[in-house]
Amino acid sequence: MSARAGAVSAPAAEAPAAAVSVGRSYARHARLLTAAMATTGLMTAAYFVVASHVLGPVEAKRVDLVWSIMWVVISVIYRPIEQLLSRTIADRRARGLGSHPLQTAVTLQGTFAVIFVGIALILHHLLRYHVLDGSSALYWVLVFGVLFYAMSYFARGWLAGHQYFGLYGLLVMLESLSRLLFALAVLIGIASGQSAVAIGIAAAPFVSLVVVPLAFRRHPEQEAKDRAAERNEKSTARESTGFAISVAAIMLAEQTLLNASVITVDATAANAALAGIVFNVLLIARAPLQLFQAIQTSLLPQLAKLEATEGHADFGRLIRNVALVIGALTLCAILGLLAVGPFVMSHVFGQHYEYGRIGLAAVGLGMGFHLLAGTLNQAALARRQSHYSSAAWLTSAALFLVWTVLPIVPNALVRVEVGYLAATALLCGLQYALYRSGVRVRAAAPGSLAIPA
Repeated sequence: MSARAGAVSAPAAEAPAAAVSVGRSYARHARLLTAAMATTGLMTAAYFVVASHVLGPVEAKRVDLVWSIMWVVISVIYRPIEQLLSRTIADRRARGLGSHPLQTAVTLQGTFAVIFVGIALILHHLLRYHVLDGSSALYWVLVFGVLFYAMSYFARGWLAGHQYFGLYGLLVMLESLSRLLFALAVLIGIASGQSAVAIGIAAAPFVSLVVVPLAFRRHPEQEAKDRAAERNEKSTARESTGFAISVAAIMLAEQTLLNASVITVDATAANAALAGIVFNVLLIARAPLQLFQAIQTSLLPQLAKLEATEGHADFGRLIRNVALVIGALTLCAILGLLAVGPFVMSHVFGQHYEYGRIGLAAVGLGMGFHLLAGTLNQAALARRQSHYSSAAWLTSAALFLVWTVLPIVPNALVRVEVGYLAATALLCGLQYALYRSGVRVRAAAPGSLAIPA
């Protein structure tokens, strides 16, 4: 009797221990990457602060513009490959395969880079003379910077998939540090001018790649076993391409939620300065989202590993824990914005504009929905539901874009604030419905991986 009781209780004891191990592993990775991303954010902010002091207002604006264009481009065309590598490598490692086919990812990344170069060359005159005020140097910084980021984001996905988060953090910190050094060189007189500052934007992703060789520590006998196992693997090129396209659509939708309203307000509002006010207000959402990328980076490979090993209880527990953290952060943000939001916004940005505390709190709540939707999105990507997830993002972004140009609410800023809250609430609801559908599929067929890509 006692022997049978012991046999029954052992697995029950192992489950909580495994859950604790998963939680601790993810928490450690998340803390590490959050610290790295926070440091990176501070050094990036320092780069633009130094640039604003060593350059004139017009030259500093041009550098800001190059960075903004590059950030949107690389988010849309390179983040999908990072996510693809992160999910695929983590999934294969969980199945005992240490070597991972990279041909599809390389082909997709190269194709995206070539398409960008082609478009940049076609739009050379427009970009150089109408966007960058005739600067040839800034144009080539934009082109080469985007190309170098192709390698950087590929490396990030590879490192995240292998859960080399220390090296991942080192890569992004080295990137921001090397960029800052170019601005500091101008500050202390080693170099001078707009071009010297801007070159740091292009050089930084290339310099950061020195971290990658540290990760290549493989055992030949293990590689032989992996190659033998790969021969039994079906080609996943089609699924990988679909995944990358879906994530590209998600990135485009997210950039629409964060940036499109600045353009629509600038085009439709009588007050020329109002677009800048909208940009400032949406920083309430943009800053936490950028920092939250650290959590998302470590979350996807962890979820992919749990999905591959059928650790569905730990999968759900991890999502709930992240959601609780987001809820606490959102509550603090809303209370802070209601208490001192207008005062802080007017003093930080220095404009004489009366920000409405209710509108700021609405953006804070929308930020919470946005973060939660991003978390549920990682769950969808891990469960191969990327097509459905991208449809939810595109629907929400399209409705938000239409709302910002319809004068239903006369005040353009209030219209954006209300629209952002409604769009992110809709997005979060759609993502939660998709998440619950995955849970029901797992409950019906615990051993099945037959969820559409």
